[in-house]
Amino acid sequence: MKLTVLLFLSLVVLSHPLLSQIYLAPDGDDNNPGTFLLPFATFPKAISEANPGDTIYVRGGVYDLTNTITITAVKNGTANQFYTLTAYQNEIPILDFSAQPFGLKGISLQANYWHFKGLNIKGAGDNGMDINFGSYNIIEQCKFYENRDSGLQLSHGSSYNQIINCDSYFNADPPDYGDADGFAPKLTVGTDNYFYGCRAWVNCDDGWDGYLRGADSVYTTLENCWTWGNGYLKDGTDPGPQANGNGFKMGGGDNSNGDSLMHHMYLRNCVAFANKNKGFDQNNNLGSMTLFQCTGYSNITANYRIQRALVPGQTLTVKNCVSYYGLVQLGSFAIQETNSWLPPFVVASDDFLSLDTSLASAPRQADGSLPEIDLLHLAEGSDLIDAGVDLGFPFFGAAPDLGAFESNYVAVIGGLTELVEQFQLLQNYPNPFNPETHIIYLLSTPDRVTLSVFDVMGKHIRTLVDGQRQSAGEYSVTWDGTNESGIQVAAGVYLYRLELENGMAEFRKMFLIK
Repeated sequence: MKLTVLLFLSLVVLSHPLLSQIYLAPDGDDNNPGTFLLPFATFPKAISEANPGDTIYVRGGVYDLTNTITITAVKNGTANQFYTLTAYQNEIPILDFSAQPFGLKGISLQANYWHFKGLNIKGAGDNGMDINFGSYNIIEQCKFYENRDSGLQLSHGSSYNQIINCDSYFNADPPDYGDADGFAPKLTVGTDNYFYGCRAWVNCDDGWDGYLRGADSVYTTLENCWTWGNGYLKDGTDPGPQANGNGFKMGGGDNSNGDSLMHHMYLRNCVAFANKNKGFDQNNNLGSMTLFQCTGYSNITANYRIQRALVPGQTLTVKNCVSYYGLVQLGSFAIQETNSWLPPFVVASDDFLSLDTSLASAPRQADGSLPEIDLLHLAEGSDLIDAGVDLGFPFFGAAPDLGAFESNYVAVIGGLTELVEQFQLLQNYPNPFNPETHIIYLLSTPDRVTLSVFDVMGKHIRTLVDGQRQSAGEYSVTWDGTNESGIQVAAGVYLYRLELENGMAEFRKMFLIK
């Protein structure tokens, strides 16, 4: 009798698992319990079984899909319990919607507090992913390509979403080829969406499009983002003037923006090159625009064009930016400082390590960050190095460099070039992290050390080591995600900076998730 009861209970558990980890595979079966050995087959089934805080692991392989994957507010997570839908380990799941009817979206995310990671989304009949009515989501290390409208769009008031280390390319909308962007925080988008480390290339319309229709006075931030080759199709042909071909289109509205719509755009360390039209484009946006440490190169119409007067009280601020081989057309109202087109600078090809754009789409690093290539990095000896104004962000040397890439060349001591090996700052682990992470650094000689945390806007968050004199050796410091007052900070990208007594410093990036 006891054995029969135990057997019955075990069967109940197997058929109705209380899962915190759910598995999905192309060769799965929705009659399975959703375990590693017996995974589900479809996304709707896996999503229906998930609860806040659960992780859905998507095994590698091709998922042939025709229906939109819709996630509604019934599946809202919380700030402390995200739903996570992620590739399993280093496997590559491809969500292939190529057989989907034209006009249907790949993923429609209408919920809050979801974390997508490591998915390839291709061939959708419309947007690869549309975040509509969805806020506080994280989309990380995903690829959107060959979709029949914008790769990733945000609409219907979607706010406070973070798009981290994602790529969007070869998106085109037949037959007109006039609307498909790489990333589209536009039309009815909400506020305070954030893009970090993303790339958009060869989309038939724009790399990023912030055009508004139904929204006004929203804010979008882009940091460390690259865009190139937009306005063309995958085969390199130009589909016509309706394919705008801008890199970063920062806003605008219908009827020459007769409604004076404002898309407040903040771009830092962003790069636009070889686009069919403009690199950094106002369009007819009348909101505030801030461009810090950006680089424009070889965009056909202009590298920068922001000429139309803004709504009273709004500002255009452009500082520490670089332009080469392209026009700069800014209105007289622009607040400018230490840009490469201002005296005393004269930019030439030998200011750069490389102008070879062929490696821009190279594979990302293991942590999902942008590839380390020489393109548009400043060459040693360029007068653009240490030539900028201090904007409050970490930098090497006496002052920030101009452009999107901060150089860290060897120090010159006594007329001889010597590699300075006084310290080494390692990448934090784990990264991303929640709730705490460890930062390790090495000292080859005794020194006074300051270790601090900043947000991506350069605001000081926490001092972890405050000018302490330390012996040579290895040190590990833990950050628990709180500020100086002990309050938990929001999810996002943060910088940590190690500085020695002589002013030498190094910084790295880390990513806090919730």
